[in-house]
Amino acid sequence: MAASMVLVDYSSDESDDGNSIQTEQAGGKEPQQQDHLHLQPLKEGESVLSLHKKMQLNAAPLVEPSHALEEASNPYKPLDPATKEIQYNAKYDQMFAPEAGPVNPFKTQQQAAVKNMLSGYVEEANFSAFQFENQRRTFASYGYAIDPSTEASDRMVGDFEKLSEAEGKTVFESTQKRPGDKRRKNKNNDPSDIDGYEGPWSKYKDEETVAKPSEAEQEELDVILAKRAKKGKVVEEKSLEEKTTLHIKDAYDYQGRSYLHIPQDVEVDLRAEEPPAKCYLPKKHIHSWAGHTKGVSCIRLFPKSGHLLLSSGMDSKIKLWEVYNQRRLLRTFVGHKQAVREITFNNDGTKFLSCAYDRYIKLWDTETGECVGRFTNRKVPYCVAFNPDEDKQHIFVAGMSDKKIVQWDTRSNEIVQEYDRHLGAVNSITFVDNNRRFVTTSDDKSLRVWEWDIPVDFKYIAEPHMHSMPSVTLSQNGKWLGCQSMDNKIVIYSAFNRVRENRKKVFKGHMVAGYACRMDFSPDMAYVVSGDADGKLNIWDWKTTKLYSKLKAHDGVCISCLWHPHETSKVITCGWDGQIKLWD
Repeated sequence: MAASMVLVDYSSDESDDGNSIQTEQAGGKEPQQQDHLHLQPLKEGESVLSLHKKMQLNAAPLVEPSHALEEASNPYKPLDPATKEIQYNAKYDQMFAPEAGPVNPFKTQQQAAVKNMLSGYVEEANFSAFQFENQRRTFASYGYAIDPSTEASDRMVGDFEKLSEAEGKTVFESTQKRPGDKRRKNKNNDPSDIDGYEGPWSKYKDEETVAKPSEAEQEELDVILAKRAKKGKVVEEKSLEEKTTLHIKDAYDYQGRSYLHIPQDVEVDLRAEEPPAKCYLPKKHIHSWAGHTKGVSCIRLFPKSGHLLLSSGMDSKIKLWEVYNQRRLLRTFVGHKQAVREITFNNDGTKFLSCAYDRYIKLWDTETGECVGRFTNRKVPYCVAFNPDEDKQHIFVAGMSDKKIVQWDTRSNEIVQEYDRHLGAVNSITFVDNNRRFVTTSDDKSLRVWEWDIPVDFKYIAEPHMHSMPSVTLSQNGKWLGCQSMDNKIVIYSAFNRVRENRKKVFKGHMVAGYACRMDFSPDMAYVVSGDADGKLNIWDWKTTKLYSKLKAHDGVCISCLWHPHETSKVITCGWDGQIKLWD
């Protein structure tokens, strides 16, 4: 196309000296002639027609080669191996020339290898699925096959004796039958023979349906079965015989009153129903009760009056103390084989329950020391509580180690209800909302609220940020639940109507992770007290949640603390050092 559009000079015979169109360039360079079309002015007497006759067409003009043609004409010019498209026919030597240039010295040989995928270089391979399966089955059946590591089809691997016996034939070729290849069955295909008809379910002739062990195997089996029988045998554990010891001379005074009688010769009215108007911070230690040989696990004040103190210890003993006057040890109750975990009074204090790690719950008479009842379901009871209603004082609930809450009737000594919804051992049971409901906490880091006698929880609280709360205390006004959380906090839940967390009331500053330290409220709801793992008694302000003071109370863990319901500043603490202390 370029050749057809180029016009030659009008007159090739004539010279163009001085008549060609010249272009002067800057810098004084020589003028250049135009290569394509040379126009000359008409001479005198020359017409346009004669000019057309002189025009000639050059069919093969000189055309400047393009850049691509220059590359194609140079067979030694290297080709970028990363390029994916070229616009000319490159030669073989140019396309498959070895790569030249600098090499990355930090690449390993494996990294520098040619790859067509991320993990390496993959070559396509075709093989016959039939031949592969044929050789696999032959090797599985006869023990020989063609060597897959070479291309030679006459090289075999495997059992050469069987190879010679079978003459190198595969499973798809006819070979000699081996003994046992075809097992004969007992045939009876007559359906009219109802008793003897076997049909397709008939047995093989040489089939043995009874396998009798050898003498050595029989001896081993006997030993194993004897061990299993011994392991699975339930051993009936007998309860320890209950004993009690009175530590004072006379159980009754001159008027026939026992130590359960509320004293009236103290400075405080212990029969008052209203709490003190204002409470104050305890500051000093005024008395110690010592009698437990091991750590004290739980302490309880006598209901309403608080003139007696009941304590349980890891020495499996329960002791009853005076809080006022001489503060004597009144009675010791012995009836558990292992450490006592928790104790609780009934409403009038005449009886109390104790649960221990020997899997027994026992009901005691506070005045006489007699064991009235024994209850067990072969699980460890972790907590126990009477139903606070006056007409249900014969019923109590216990949180067990097998995730259940069991309800017992002391009159029939039978389980009358089970609450089985928790996913871990039950740690605490607290009655709320006028005793119509009770709240339980467990090792599954949840809090559940139950209606009495309905074995399905109607409220389940389990947040991702929650920790296990092994100890829960109800405030004396019945409005709040104080929960000792394992992330070193005391969290507060409302106890009326909707049980929900009060996020404004969080008490921090003590270390209790791993210990079920019991906390308590002051009677006027001005202070919150709790023990901790360092043996300190921590006191917070209820309104501001500010930590007011820390008292070094015990050498070990301060596991429980109680604020006396009729005193303005008396707090009782107990610890794993075996001491029970009174603070004022």
